[in-house]
Amino acid sequence: MLERLITSLQNIFKIPELRSRVIFTLSMLAVYRIGAHVPTPGINNEELFKFLTERGGALMGFLDIFSGGALSRLTIFALGIMPYISASIILQLLTVVVPHLSKLAKEGERGRKTIIQYTRYGTILIALIQGFGIALGLEGMNDGAFVLDPGWPFRLMTVITLVAGTAFLMWLGEQITERGVGNGISLIIFSGIVASLPSAVVQTFDLYQVGQISLLLLLVLGVVMLAVMGAIVFLESGRRKIAVQYAKRIVGRRVYGGQNTHIPLKINTAGVIPPIFASSIIAFPATIASFIQVPWVQSIGSQLAPGSLLYTMLYVGMIIFFCFFYTAVVLNPVDMADNMKKYGGFIPGIRPGQKTADFIYKVLTRITFAGAIYLAIVCVIPELLIYRLNMPFYFGGTSLLIVIGVGLDTAQQIENHMLMRNYEGFLGKGSLKGRSG
Repeated sequence: MLERLITSLQNIFKIPELRSRVIFTLSMLAVYRIGAHVPTPGINNEELFKFLTERGGALMGFLDIFSGGALSRLTIFALGIMPYISASIILQLLTVVVPHLSKLAKEGERGRKTIIQYTRYGTILIALIQGFGIALGLEGMNDGAFVLDPGWPFRLMTVITLVAGTAFLMWLGEQITERGVGNGISLIIFSGIVASLPSAVVQTFDLYQVGQISLLLLLVLGVVMLAVMGAIVFLESGRRKIAVQYAKRIVGRRVYGGQNTHIPLKINTAGVIPPIFASSIIAFPATIASFIQVPWVQSIGSQLAPGSLLYTMLYVGMIIFFCFFYTAVVLNPVDMADNMKKYGGFIPGIRPGQKTADFIYKVLTRITFAGAIYLAIVCVIPELLIYRLNMPFYFGGTSLLIVIGVGLDTAQQIENHMLMRNYEGFLGKGSLKGRSG
């Protein structure tokens, strides 16, 4: 197995186009990681890092994991890619209720580019609001001890720096998607999570060596993480196949159709989108509340911190909602039934047209519900165990889902490049059952 993996990695660099794409992707991610350590001007970063680490608690650990430590150190990439994700959420929600956006979504490539442009504008707007809020929060936090020279020059410099950092990450992600391998935005989040893992593991074993963590606790965490990883890999590759037959058609002297195929519906059509959307929505008011020194606001913010009952209930509810919402956006049973009927296809035992659409909708609803429950369990149960067991780092179900999901996506793209050029992929004669579609 190891020999096959080494051979597959060597084959990657035998394909000029794939080699350049992989090198470009790694180079852009390296740029991101370097920028994540460049401090924002006018701030006492060391004191701020200590303060946020001690006072931020679970919420800061949760948010910081997505920025690869950039938020706690307030570097130029402190806002990360989350404003872009928030803008994407808003645009997708508006697509359902705003006729103009709904029309654009149906116009193909041209409409998609227009919506992407709107998303960019929304990203800048959200980053401006968040950057200004952070600047004001820093001036009022701990009697302004973290700001070297408070005032409007500091606020403008902070806003410009943070917005420019987010805009650069947005551009970086788009470049990786276009010229590299994998989805650029997802890979940026992926690299931020993975970057914090080595230090977290070292810290955990240091605590074990000094006796603050028992061996049993480490074993329990390891078993839970392995079980979650196995469940994610298995269910992310799951499909519900709907059999489809195409009637024979005679055109001239040729016979068309007459073949049997299937529609592969994924158990988790939405992928990592629901937990990312849900966590970003919950994190926004919680982050604002953490900077406002008012008792009742602080109390609300603490209730929205990961591990609390209110957070868990909201998180599960939003995951289920976004699973159904995103699936409804990307899959339309009526369109699928119409296209099938147009080309002479039918589901055995189901009449073409509306009956077919109803059948697909029924199947899709069932598997989406199963996928939503699976996502909720994977994202919530490990986090509850971590908080109840007081583990010293945050690497719960959401992080595992993102890391494995993005890893499968990227590996599948590499696999497709290699198989197209008659090279063996990572699984030899088999093919990688990734998360395409």
